[in-house]
Amino acid sequence: MRKVIFMLMMSFIHLNLFSQKTIDISKIEKVLPFSNEEVTLKSSWIKQREELNITFLKSLDPDRLLHNFRVTAGLPSNAEPLEGWESPKIGLRGHFVGHYLSAVSSLVEKYKDLELVERLRYMIDELCKCQQSFGNSYLSAFPDKDFDALEAKFTGVWAPYYTYNKVMQGLLDAYTHTGNQKAYDMLLDMAAYVDNRMSKLSGETIEKMLYTVDANPQNEPGAMNEVLYKLYKISRNPKHLALAEIFDRNWFITPLAENKDILSGLHSNTHLVLVNGFAQRYSITGESKYYAASTNFWDMLISQHVYANGTSSGPRPNATTRTSVTAEHWGVPGHLCNTLTKEIAESCVSHNTQKLTSSIFTWTAAPKYADAYMNTFYNAVLASQSAHTGAYMYHLPLGSPRNKKYLKDNDFACCSGSSAEAYSRLNSGIYYHDDSALWVNLFVPSEVNWKEKNVRLEQNGNFPKDTNICFTISTKKKVGFALKLFIPSWAKNAEVYINGEKQEIETFPSSYIDLNRNWRDKDEVKLIFHYDFHLKTMPDNKDVLSLFYGPMLLAFESDEEVILKGTHDEILKKLSVLNKEEGIFLLRNNGKNYQLCPLFDIDEQAYGVYATIRNY
Repeated sequence: MRKVIFMLMMSFIHLNLFSQKTIDISKIEKVLPFSNEEVTLKSSWIKQREELNITFLKSLDPDRLLHNFRVTAGLPSNAEPLEGWESPKIGLRGHFVGHYLSAVSSLVEKYKDLELVERLRYMIDELCKCQQSFGNSYLSAFPDKDFDALEAKFTGVWAPYYTYNKVMQGLLDAYTHTGNQKAYDMLLDMAAYVDNRMSKLSGETIEKMLYTVDANPQNEPGAMNEVLYKLYKISRNPKHLALAEIFDRNWFITPLAENKDILSGLHSNTHLVLVNGFAQRYSITGESKYYAASTNFWDMLISQHVYANGTSSGPRPNATTRTSVTAEHWGVPGHLCNTLTKEIAESCVSHNTQKLTSSIFTWTAAPKYADAYMNTFYNAVLASQSAHTGAYMYHLPLGSPRNKKYLKDNDFACCSGSSAEAYSRLNSGIYYHDDSALWVNLFVPSEVNWKEKNVRLEQNGNFPKDTNICFTISTKKKVGFALKLFIPSWAKNAEVYINGEKQEIETFPSSYIDLNRNWRDKDEVKLIFHYDFHLKTMPDNKDVLSLFYGPMLLAFESDEEVILKGTHDEILKKLSVLNKEEGIFLLRNNGKNYQLCPLFDIDEQAYGVYATIRNY
């Protein structure tokens, strides 16, 4: 007991030091994202993907979503239980409900859809009844004895903190996006429950409980540190900061801060979300360790562990579980050729990589982060949803031949939840700003309302299949600011027109065009890219390659392994555009004609992404 009291006193002293040094957010973030309400998607193929997601969310019966919570809380429920990962005997039950709350909260804030408004209110009210029935601030669809087992055995239950975190994040989003005070009060109670549990544990027990180096760790804590840091930003309660820090384990953060790549063998999504928590911590305290850990991790991930489409995860070098033979882990740095199983590139990993990339971009405004975000957006995120049904994928295989295996609506796997949430936020990552400039990082038909400048920017086009993007400025009076248009790494040449007049501006790959002027109402800017074919090779084998046309990762429409002949240049010279509007391409190689299309357009047909050169 004395040891516990001493630790709490030290934490209090530690927190007081931080409370005396309030960090000015402007010292952390060079640019800021626009709010959820300020960016609206216009009619386009991207908007259609969002609408498919909304249709899915509206198809779900709230009482079925609530069933396991009610039963666990001892309340009556006549609803039919959900299936898949939300079925009554699955340890992770309740995780999807957290994602559902987050997704619906985002959509309610943007569109004020009355059906979703009522659903969200009903869900929060009914979950509150469950929490009150527990009587100890607890709220989950599984009993709290799962936490008892975790603290005693450190395994044997399926990731209770992971699931608990999802519900906490859903309540936090319901509060921040819709102002639901009841959701915030429930969240405070959930945090108090965790704080009470942790206060009774020794440091040694906590270390064992949160040591997650095994394959598919059952003690996966989820993004507990991230949601608690976000809570602290609102509450400013030192307890929340101290509680969040408990989930920042030194065995993981210290080597990352020292730029040591320890990722090999780790479960990808377990640890990626912890780094998102580190990013939240840096935004609060400005500690260099957290900045270094976040940026070093991103660099080693992107340079050594991702595939051509910017996402990662695959077989574990030492496979000790059935899943780790093919999926969900990071391998030896720079060794990816022998990892192309049918279960690589987990969707959860794609979404959480996007989140980290966006955070670091706000600190740096560096083009390399915008470049990575765009690549993953089109070639991993949008490629993991069916354009016809809206169904999501758990994994996005990139070998050849492969097929997309879509999750069923009643699977409720982790990637069902993370995708439902991600597709409710397709308006994020497009625009950023500071006091005097507006950054355009994605070319998505949309409008952004820059309230501080009393300016609205409208973007139109059919990027990436159409290379022309048009912007129109609306303002009541002349206003000065810099419009910064992103030029990705694949763009060897781009043209800029203002009100029909071509600008004599030299453009460079991975940079920004800076249009700094006094803008008038109805001023128009046109950006025209010139695409070419290019390729990316595996880091450990230059004869294993993927093909791109501009920003689009191309897929061979083939049910056979793709074997090519020739040099890189010879292969690129034999590529041609068959139909630009439809995105259909042709490669003539070794006496065969291969038809290709963007990976995000592949649906039911067999395909291949990585091809192998064999000149013998």
